[in-house]
Amino acid sequence: MAKKILIVGGGYAGFYTAWKLEKLLYPGEAQVTIVDPLPYMAYLPFLPEVAAGSIEPRHAVVARRRHLKRTQNIAGKVTAISHENRTATVTPNTGEPYDFEYDHIVVTTGSVSRTFPIPGVADQAIGLKTIEEAVAVRDRLVGNFERAASLPADSPERARLLTVTVVGGGFAGIETISELRSYATSLLRRYPEISFDETRFRLVEAMGRIMPEVSERTADWVVRDQTRRGVDIHLDTQLSSAIDGKIELSNGDKYESDLIVWTAGVMPRPFLRETDLPIGPRGHVIGSPTLRITTEDGEPLAGAWTAGDTSQTPDISSTPGPGGFCVPNAQHAVRQGRLLAKNIAADLRGEGVREYNHKNLGAVAGLGVNVGVFQSGKFALKGYFAWLAHRFYHGLAVPTWERKWRVFGAWVGHFFLSRDIVNIEAVQEPRAIFKEFASRPK
Repeated sequence: MAKKILIVGGGYAGFYTAWKLEKLLYPGEAQVTIVDPLPYMAYLPFLPEVAAGSIEPRHAVVARRRHLKRTQNIAGKVTAISHENRTATVTPNTGEPYDFEYDHIVVTTGSVSRTFPIPGVADQAIGLKTIEEAVAVRDRLVGNFERAASLPADSPERARLLTVTVVGGGFAGIETISELRSYATSLLRRYPEISFDETRFRLVEAMGRIMPEVSERTADWVVRDQTRRGVDIHLDTQLSSAIDGKIELSNGDKYESDLIVWTAGVMPRPFLRETDLPIGPRGHVIGSPTLRITTEDGEPLAGAWTAGDTSQTPDISSTPGPGGFCVPNAQHAVRQGRLLAKNIAADLRGEGVREYNHKNLGAVAGLGVNVGVFQSGKFALKGYFAWLAHRFYHGLAVPTWERKWRVFGAWVGHFFLSRDIVNIEAVQEPRAIFKEFASRPK
């Protein structure tokens, strides 16, 4: 009988595992099922550019049903796992929960924003881990320009609307603040009522430097470059409070900000702690270099696999990440997903599995239109050519040629037409206008 392979989570690692399995498995060898509440995989490195209007939101996601033709898709969540009984509880988006029996389980649930109990953050801030958040950030930024342009120049509310705060100085935070600053600068041409000096962009980072993935010299260049472009970078500084958008920093600064974006870390999905899978001290599923799930003693669990942000996978490369584990980024998730598919197919056939040995290709970041940074070993590239390298790399890395054509086509269009500034905030409450004028029984 065909083996049942259950993939929990359809993000990077889950999508690439299923995509590769469709090419490797013989007809009738196994039935692959993905459970995810969303019908698409989001290409997360594009989120800052989506927030800055450089990429259309639908171009940054990949529809699984279009590209996974032999994989069963279930719209819902896995809310419990009993690997001892080889069953998972599936809670569909619509309908009652039910048990799903499997032979192999692949845990690729990804990560969510990790926050701290800072007053106001849960109520006021927005993350940048999903395509929906990126769209909301873009619409809020443009909407705030529209609202501020109608207010008196000395209005406190105007200053609040034109102030953006990003918390976290890793790659996500730096790319986000840089792209938003670049976008806001371009918006000023359409809003003559607003001056450059009125727009304030602040980055808050608790550590003494930004972007630990690059050299300190490169990171210092990014700080200088973004400061010159109008970004205030606060190092060795923590966010103390954000109640009602009133920002208080550990260095004593106080100001108001309408848009607060949180990018200060990620964590695995908490429900994994309630399963019978071995969990590490920070909530990750314990994995091995072969991407099998193992006990704390290193004993592999038959039929259990993991990859991506949710896994605690040893980094056996020549330059291991912090703690000796693979860091949560797209490079690892994509490559692990591909290898995971090969190892599952080999395991089904009684063949040997391979270890994941990551060869670092370097780090590349977009810092707004025409500005970027690239680091590989001691070699660093900055400015325009690094920006081209960033777009070329990620344009080719987004899965499927259908998505690549859409992304590159949009970039070419923006070169001639500039970025779109249309704001459709109202889509977040699509029934508002209908409800306002709908007839009701007397």
